[in-house]
Amino acid sequence: MSTADTNYALVITGGRVIDPDSGLDAVRNLGIDKGRIVAVTDQPIGGKETIDAAGLVVAPGFIDMHHHNAGVPFGEKLALRDGVTTPLELEAGVSPVADWYAALAGKCRSNYGASVGTLPVRERTFNPAYKTVFAGDAVYDLLAAPEQANTTMRWSTQVPTTEQVGQIGGMLDEGLREGALGVGHCTGYMVAGCTTGESMLAQQMAGQYGRAVFIHGRFSSQMPPTSGLLGFLEQMAAQEVYGGGLVLQHMTAQALADTERALELIDAAIDKGISILPEVYPYDYGGTIVGADYLHPDNYGPNMGRDYQDIIETATVTPLTKGRYEELLRTAPTTNVMFYNATEETVLKALSHPSTVLGSDAFPYVTKQDGSPALDWETPFDSVNGHPRGAGAHARFLRLVREKKIDIPLSLAISKMTDKIAVFLEQNGVAQMARKGRIQAGMDADIVLFDPETVTDNATMKDGGLPSTGIPHVVVNGVIVVRDSKTADGVFPGQPVRCDIGAS
Repeated sequence: MSTADTNYALVITGGRVIDPDSGLDAVRNLGIDKGRIVAVTDQPIGGKETIDAAGLVVAPGFIDMHHHNAGVPFGEKLALRDGVTTPLELEAGVSPVADWYAALAGKCRSNYGASVGTLPVRERTFNPAYKTVFAGDAVYDLLAAPEQANTTMRWSTQVPTTEQVGQIGGMLDEGLREGALGVGHCTGYMVAGCTTGESMLAQQMAGQYGRAVFIHGRFSSQMPPTSGLLGFLEQMAAQEVYGGGLVLQHMTAQALADTERALELIDAAIDKGISILPEVYPYDYGGTIVGADYLHPDNYGPNMGRDYQDIIETATVTPLTKGRYEELLRTAPTTNVMFYNATEETVLKALSHPSTVLGSDAFPYVTKQDGSPALDWETPFDSVNGHPRGAGAHARFLRLVREKKIDIPLSLAISKMTDKIAVFLEQNGVAQMARKGRIQAGMDADIVLFDPETVTDNATMKDGGLPSTGIPHVVVNGVIVVRDSKTADGVFPGQPVRCDIGAS
């Protein structure tokens, strides 16, 4: 780093700038001022502060639509070390929406945003004692902290009355008027409770407001009659009628061996002008609660091709037995677990597909010492257990591209983490995304610098919180938040990503 009393607040010099949106891939210098990129030039420039980017790729900051740890300082810290400047909670969603945004205002190093979720809305309908969880500077969603939120789990199993469906619709409308980025819809966690009418309602509300639905499909299965494809079709049919966008989050975990056929279907829909986006995480195992519907042995065995030992208790990193699974289901159904789903071959093929984008599905971490939630910014990286995707999904993807296990150009890999996501969200009601996901004059200065030869994930199933390396610098709204691979303390440049309040 060096300083000079010249034109720009920050300059980034001599880096290989890759901007997939414009096709730029060349050595350029960036001038940044007042949180925006002001200049992208091959001419020498100076500023009050300089980052020497020689040998590094300079790319738009990564956007992660699928981040259950976005409201937790420790989760945010791991995301920044992985190059994520805009983690969003869109699958599970939140409710009340206004409370969630208010609780994070002025406290974030990265940008933040959320959908309104049918899961917390259902819980609010069935259980008035439910509350959004505020723990110091952390804000949890319902999947992340079911016990702290006083959830009864009725959201998972209860079928609503006609009157209650009306209440659910009213709360979704409330959340969208409060600026939610769309509707999160986790039918896969409430298979027997959530009606198809509610799935239709979610899409109808999104279409009315010109936004998207972000789904965890109803079925995780590669066998009839409850295939993952059927779960996708449930929401796609409603979308065809009511409009709005649709994101199929971690779609390989639902489609499994039918992923290739699912992508054929999605591409055909895109060719017809339908706004649909398939998302994939770069792992063949996921993370959830042990009480998740799809882990029930009647489904996990015959329909997903797995067994009890393919489920790992996160706190102890120990595979389950039939007895331990049944004990947890009876006494602690919200216990965090990891579980194998799609094969590695399926995941790699899906990530190579031109239509897909990357999402981490980052899930909260627990301390190795006593299993308590890992919340604080200063939590040691090696003191936690949790799915490694919360720490390394984006660096892992870049490493797999470098190793040719995912054989796509680097510019396409970057696009799957930046402008492809920004453009989709912009086209579905999130106006702020017109300024994100791009390295161009006038864009928000959310920028990640990485070494294409060394960038790598270090988090593993046994050490899930080890940060990525080869990403030495990260900038959020013109402020350096990772400098020489060290996160900056005491700076909070993150801004809310939010739709217009009261707009329809």
